[in-house]
Amino acid sequence: MPETAPQAATYTQGPIGRTMIRTGFAMLAGSLAIHGYHLADAWFIGRLPGAEPLAAMGYTQPLVMLVGCLLRGFTGGLMITTAHAIGAGDAPRARRLVAAGIVLNVILGIALMFLGIRAGRPVLHLFGATGEALSLALGYMDIWYAGILTAALSMMGNDLLITVGDARMASAAMILGMALNIPLDALLIFGAAIPGTPWTVPAMGIRGAALATVLAQGVGMVFVLWLLHRRHRMLAFRGLTLRPLLSAWRTISRYAIPSILGMMLMPAGQAVLTRVTAAFGDIAVAATAAIGRLEGIAFVFPMALGISLSPMVSQNYGARRYDRIHQCRRFAMRFALLFLGTMSVLYAFAAPVLARAFSSDPEVERLMVLGLRIIPWGFAFIEIHRYTGMFFTGCAKPAAAAWFNAFRIVGLLIPFSLLAMAFRWLPGLFLARVAADLLAGATGWYLTHRLTRSLA
Repeated sequence: MPETAPQAATYTQGPIGRTMIRTGFAMLAGSLAIHGYHLADAWFIGRLPGAEPLAAMGYTQPLVMLVGCLLRGFTGGLMITTAHAIGAGDAPRARRLVAAGIVLNVILGIALMFLGIRAGRPVLHLFGATGEALSLALGYMDIWYAGILTAALSMMGNDLLITVGDARMASAAMILGMALNIPLDALLIFGAAIPGTPWTVPAMGIRGAALATVLAQGVGMVFVLWLLHRRHRMLAFRGLTLRPLLSAWRTISRYAIPSILGMMLMPAGQAVLTRVTAAFGDIAVAATAAIGRLEGIAFVFPMALGISLSPMVSQNYGARRYDRIHQCRRFAMRFALLFLGTMSVLYAFAAPVLARAFSSDPEVERLMVLGLRIIPWGFAFIEIHRYTGMFFTGCAKPAAAAWFNAFRIVGLLIPFSLLAMAFRWLPGLFLARVAADLLAGATGWYLTHRLTRSLA
């Protein structure tokens, strides 16, 4: 396997649109694989009897999002600072940042594992989980937390591969994980006899989905770390003494802490929404959980395109190519509006078919159809909101990105949702989401326009 030099700033040359589309297509399969994890879990768990297993998945979503945002925020800080160093042509600094980031990521993952296992029951109860749904959710999360290091290091490795311009192999790692996760889901959730032996794999139900995810992510973790070491020579721990380690941690933290705080608002908002939805019963929680996984399909290619956005903006900022950042903003925002506007129309027409595919409960199906005909009209604007945060963070304004995320969650989504609960009007929850997305996206479009014009 040929080695590549980590100092190569792959995003500072070539046409903006072509580079983003090429990277987006390279990451398309990987983005599908990310959603494949969630969709496979939802589909297999939806085959279990009763609404409780799918409702339990709904109750676990805020916790999974919370940990995911903590890890994503930290990884984002490492990704941005490494891309700045690569854009400026400082390869030794990029290697030091990566080595220090891995050490800090392991410490963070271990701390989250112990904290999550200890606090699982009271937190899930706070979200409104009770009875059988609470018991199932606890079983899922205990296994998921025990394997949190696989999620932390595989996520970090994938993002660093994208940062150095190796989106194709990052996508391959994600596909590998999903290809393992699907058969493991079927085997561990429902159980099976092993042909030719007297042994049987016991049916673990919802806990089997968690174990399948942990095992699949573990294989992906080993693969991406091996690529970073052998293909890109980015894992250099030799000579990393305490002083450069602490200096690198300070640099990473300058971006990671605002990113974590801003992203933490997403699971916090999801927790409030789950608690609000729980007031309408487990059927409503099950329906919204399934909708959340289905809507991810619409964002597969925009997310794949957005994966290249952070390193592209960051490398060009490090290289002081502000004109390219302005071009990047125009291309990304227009693409989100056109592509996701089309997806909104498709979802509105296909709502009954999608609902039937993911639930056999008539009441869950009815609520899913209602939500799928309302929520998608804000798809384009929520992606514009997400792109806005990437532009501010990549342009060395991580605090502004965090404040903008707070504007959507705390200033718009939570108040609108609480208003719907006050009127005991379930469709109001779906309308609250659309209103928050439209207002946040329109504001983001304006703010990124001002930012890139001021740089240029």
